Amino acid sequence: IVCSSATISAQSKAPKEVETAFYSKFPKATKVKWDKENATEYEASFTENNIKQSANYSSKGEWLETESPTTFVQLPAKVQNTFNTSHKGAKIKAVAKIENNKGETQYEIEVKKGLKTVEYFYNQDGKLVQ
Repeated sequence: IVCSSATISAQSKAPKEVETAFYSKFPKATKVKWDKENATEYEASFTENNIKQSANYSSKGEWLETESPTTFVQLPAKVQNTFNTSHKGAKIKAVAKIENNKGETQYEIEVKKGLKTVEYFYNQDGKLVQ
């Protein structure tokens, strides 16, 4: 019993108001794991509709952004063109769509470069924003 209580407690690191806001926005979320991003921000990694995602919240429970996996071919054409022009032959490791509380959408493309992974962020117009 002590071990299972410790496990539940370890997975529930976010303040109650953050968790309440999260479940209000993502009521069907499962496998939720919380991490503290920094002094004022929490990140929930979770599954919803069989898709692994993450969402960030302020310590006051304000939704900041959601990151969802996508594929390169699902990116806007302008993003694909800009990336292909500047990174010919790059080995793409992962692609994600990031929506934030300002109504903006960015796209993250992770590229394997040697032993490192480099992340590039683009806006909807295909401009590099990193």
